[in-house]
Order: sequence, then C-alpha cells, then structure tokens
Amino acid sequence: MTTNETSPNGTLTQESSPTDAAPVVELRNTGKSYGNVRALHGVDLTVRSGQVTCVLGDNGAGKSTLIKIISGLHQHTEGEVLVDGNPVHFGTPREALDAGIATVYQDLATVPLMPVWRNFFLGSEMTKGPWPVRRLDIEKMKQTADAELRNMGIVLDDLDQPIGTLSGGQRQSVAIARAVYFGARVLILDEPTAALGVKQSGVVLKYIAAARDKGLGVIFITHNPHHAYMVGDHFSVLRLGTMELSAARSEVTLEELTNHMAGGAELAALKHELAQVRGVDVEKLPEAEDLKTTVATPSKGTTE
Repeated sequence: MTTNETSPNGTLTQESSPTDAAPVVELRNTGKSYGNVRALHGVDLTVRSGQVTCVLGDNGAGKSTLIKIISGLHQHTEGEVLVDGNPVHFGTPREALDAGIATVYQDLATVPLMPVWRNFFLGSEMTKGPWPVRRLDIEKMKQTADAELRNMGIVLDDLDQPIGTLSGGQRQSVAIARAVYFGARVLILDEPTAALGVKQSGVVLKYIAAARDKGLGVIFITHNPHHAYMVGDHFSVLRLGTMELSAARSEVTLEELTNHMAGGAELAALKHELAQVRGVDVEKLPEAEDLKTTVATPSKGTTE
C-alpha cells in the first residue's frame, strides 16, 4: 500500500510505490488494426496494484482503442495482453469484468431519473424471498450503498434522490465506489474530469487517489497533464497510435509531460518559423533535443 502526502503545491504525492509488485495487467507490443487502418501499434503498458497509470494523448492518439482492448470490447490484433501474467483474449466486456477489470466511461452508464442506490446496483440487484417470487431487497441495497460510499469518503444525505441531480464529480465518485464494491482490481477511468469544473475535478482526483490507496490499479485516461501529474505514478503519452513517452513520476517533470502532451516535438521543430511570426512567444517552447532526451530514458516496460 502506498502512503500519500500533499506537497506544497497541492499535488498528491507518495512516499513509496509498489513498483516491484507483479503487474495485474500488462500490454506487450500490443496493436490493433481495423482493416487497413492501424489504430494502435507497439504499445507497452504495465498496470500494478496500488498505482495510478496515466494515459495521455490528443484526439486520435489511440486512447479509446486502448481502453476497448483492455476492457474487452475489442480484441487486439498484435502483441499480447496479459492478466496476472497469463495471455488473454477477452471476447466481451463481461469477461474483462470477471477478471477484475472495470471501466467507468464518461457517460457513466447511469439512469439519471433512478435513485442513487438503484444506480449503484444497476444490473446486479440484491433480491430476497423464495423463487419464483423473489423481490428486490431495497433496504439492504440502500444500507450497502450508503456503507460503501461512506467507506470511500462519499457522504450523501439522500440515497433516494435521482442520480441525475448530483454534480458531475459526485456521479463519477459513485461510479468509482461501485466498481470498488463489485470487486474491481483494475479501474479504467475514461476522461473523468473532462466535463468538470475545477472544484469537481478535485473531488474526482481525490477518489482516484482513494481507489489507489485501497490497492486498485487505476488507468487514468486524460487530456489534462496537470490532473494526471497530481495523482499519477506512471505516465504514458500516445501519439498517432504509438507510445511517445513512458516514464515514472521520478523521471519526468510536469513541464516535460505538458510539452509531450501538447505536441512539443512538432512545436520545437517549428520554433524557428514561429519566431518569425509577430505576436508568438517562443521563449518557453522546448528544444527538440530536450524532448528526445526524455523519451530516450524510459522506465521499465516502455517501447523504445
């Protein structure tokens, strides 16, 4: 288990990290092609218990394809996907869920007009009574949902309120607590802070850290390097379907991560031309050599 501290700049840091733990999920030279279109190629990714692995990339970088492979929606066409060291080919998301891999998508797959407790157990309702007249055990579901939410530090005054009345951050938090309760070992979060304000994003980041502290391996998909750097242990940047950067927190600064995420290599190549344009400040643009140095010293399991 990791131990967290809050640094002077407000980021969530760790005293120790289980880098020597065996990977729960591992991708080795993994790729996916759709006919003649190669959406993903040569991707290495390692997910360990008690760590947050951040996957960053611009639109079209391959983040969605990566999620679909790990969550069992699509099968990879290149390389290997391993769970607990064993190669797998998930045929359906249910198979991935049975292996302990849960995915929380941006739309959260919730029913806005249903109560919080009902959404918590959606598709896995508790029942009571003899067959064939079994009925929903509403009281037990309410008690369990309340206990599990409080266990994650989420306190809601009324579990009967429609989940659609909660803020975006609260709905994300409920989805995370639900995945933890139903036995997830790896939690994939698809852009959980994309449509949220600053305060609500902070709420979600808090619960991402809480999931990590409970021993889950978290895959945090995001466009925002600042959010990633607050909770991340390892950072992978995708560009046009390949891994541009893979580095542990100790190997990359927020500025370097931001440069890679923002297409720093392309901007560095255009630095001389941009300098000729009036009103464009190129002083803070990285040099191409600096970016190459960062990529040339990846962490273990990185595609070089």
